[in-house]
Amino acid sequence: MSEMTTTVKEKYGEIARQVRQGGAETESCCGPSCCGGKDDPITSNLYDESEKQTLPAGAVAASLGCGNPTALAGLKPGEVVLDLGSGGGIDVLLSARRVGPTGKAYGLDMTDEMLALARENQRKAGVTNVEFLKGEIEAIPLPGASVDVIISNCVINLSGDKDQVLAEAFRVLKPGGRFAVSDVVSRRPVPEDVRRSVELWVGCIAGALDETDYRARLERAGFTDVDVEIVREYRAQDARAFLTEAGFDADALAPVVDRAFASAFIRATKA
Repeated sequence: MSEMTTTVKEKYGEIARQVRQGGAETESCCGPSCCGGKDDPITSNLYDESEKQTLPAGAVAASLGCGNPTALAGLKPGEVVLDLGSGGGIDVLLSARRVGPTGKAYGLDMTDEMLALARENQRKAGVTNVEFLKGEIEAIPLPGASVDVIISNCVINLSGDKDQVLAEAFRVLKPGGRFAVSDVVSRRPVPEDVRRSVELWVGCIAGALDETDYRARLERAGFTDVDVEIVREYRAQDARAFLTEAGFDADALAPVVDRAFASAFIRATKA
């Protein structure tokens, strides 16, 4: 296991422990190192109140993503869905309801604490067409051509081998299957020291692929009909909190990263 993977696993394990103890209601942004707080510009207002009211509080509190892939993936009754990096299970539970009793939703996570939290949330929600799997997104523990839709919420950024993640996604999708993920993308170059910051990587920013590069990697993996839709740009004022927490001079660097990162919804198809 790489040092980066170990760091991410430790951070997410701590978040899960805090949620289960009732003390992480204000954590967000893919980890406590990034903006943080209920009003952070990356994670705020992703799910409507009617969705959240159907879920256990623990699933909502552990929602650490940058989008709402379940609302955009066009899930249909009877489909099999896989969430890469499922965390506390919010997107898995929402997906399970959308595909109905004839469908199934898998959640894949590498962190024991998050898996325990997700299974607890599943039990509280009373959802039976769900299975949480332990594993890494670079080696999905499912057979080939077994999934109709792959979703993910600000997790592929956390991988140090994104090409392997996309290759695995392509492998487990059925012909005609859909890749429909929320992720952070970069829109122009940023200083290398920002890229190298482990704290920002855990917070989804430093690991962001350039939107053009994301398209190219999906196509190299075999996907067609690739589309990257920008849904929320991050402004300089949004960056101040995570830059300061990571030890940077926010006044100097915030203008450099103004609109350099954005939340995107990324779609592709396995022909």
